[in-house]
Amino acid sequence: MNNILFKPLKLNSGVELRNRFFKSAMSETLADKNMNPGYEIHNLYSQWSCEKIGVLISGNVMVDRRYLGEPGNIVLDDKSDMNAFRKWAEVGNGKNTPIWLQLNHPGKQMYKTIKAQPVAPSAIPIQGGNAKAFKVPRAMTKYEVEDAINKFVAAGVKAKEAGFTGVQLHAAHGYLINQFLSPADNHRKDEFGGSLENRMRFLVEIYKRLRNKVGSNFTIALKLNALDFKEGGFTFEECKEVVKTMSELGIDLIEISGGNYEAPVFGGEYENGASFASYATILTELTDTPIVSTGGFRSRNEMEKVLSSGVSMIGLARPFVLYKDLVRRFENNDNFIIRTPRLSTKISKLDKLFGPIIGVSYYEAQMKRLANNKLPKPSTNAWPYLAGTLKAHGLSALKPRRN
Repeated sequence: MNNILFKPLKLNSGVELRNRFFKSAMSETLADKNMNPGYEIHNLYSQWSCEKIGVLISGNVMVDRRYLGEPGNIVLDDKSDMNAFRKWAEVGNGKNTPIWLQLNHPGKQMYKTIKAQPVAPSAIPIQGGNAKAFKVPRAMTKYEVEDAINKFVAAGVKAKEAGFTGVQLHAAHGYLINQFLSPADNHRKDEFGGSLENRMRFLVEIYKRLRNKVGSNFTIALKLNALDFKEGGFTFEECKEVVKTMSELGIDLIEISGGNYEAPVFGGEYENGASFASYATILTELTDTPIVSTGGFRSRNEMEKVLSSGVSMIGLARPFVLYKDLVRRFENNDNFIIRTPRLSTKISKLDKLFGPIIGVSYYEAQMKRLANNKLPKPSTNAWPYLAGTLKAHGLSALKPRRN
């Protein structure tokens, strides 16, 4: 039996992860009314911390409470309750399971139900059938760009103060850092736009300033799109350059994903196994920095094959909601296969249009069940979860995407 899944991995930061299972981020939307982590998030991560997962990545932790990706986001800034964050960190530290906070800013990917006007590198609205769910963004001033960089840094420093052992900078899925990287979203004429070197500057400055504040023994990871899957967007060739640059700067680990709200490949189910594994494998040839391949894995054989090709960790998100004891299941049964429900409205056109939205809503509901000591509820009925999205975001959130 190949035991590569259960071998430890040591990072440049000095942290040793017990195995190659990487609980990738899912937006839990479990903040309390003051945007702090409360009982539910503590309890959810307490359950995962008992399961010997290599590392747990939180869902979106926003760095600026004016700008949220969706209602229920946790925020880490000057107004945050640090005791609530310390309790969250201790959940993992007490069980030797590291929790890294995923730091994020939505940029223009803010639902209309969030009252503030979104900001972005350039005043380019979200395209496609989902466009009416989002306001047109305002181009960030130079001061606002600097302020956003400093808010990422401040959140990272606070994460360390709270006792977390690392953070992950979210530069994927169409959020603000990804918007700076993408030539389709970034039409700036200053030093943050134009060439890839300039478009990368926002990310590079966040990393350099944060590293200077937290030192070399605190993990800073990165989540990066392999590509955006939209015309004129961030390409795989550009991804390679970002990986090389960030590796040279000393980033500790890079998770590879893809897509955004205009091309939401990250929100659906995968038909043919691991979704970004081929991209991740190519990137391992360019760097010694550990690369994580996330999305679509369903069998131990798939995972071990990708790890044997040079990838360092296997990113899983939704499976850990349905099977919180997933690591033990694979440890005890070589042939265990992850089964995830395929939800349906029983109307094929609606399923095609709303598939990603249904999926996200379903797994948010299951995380809330886990957080309240209930078992996940298997279901193939999409309607209750569509209703939940309607309640949160209104009819505009259900606008169809263009093919």
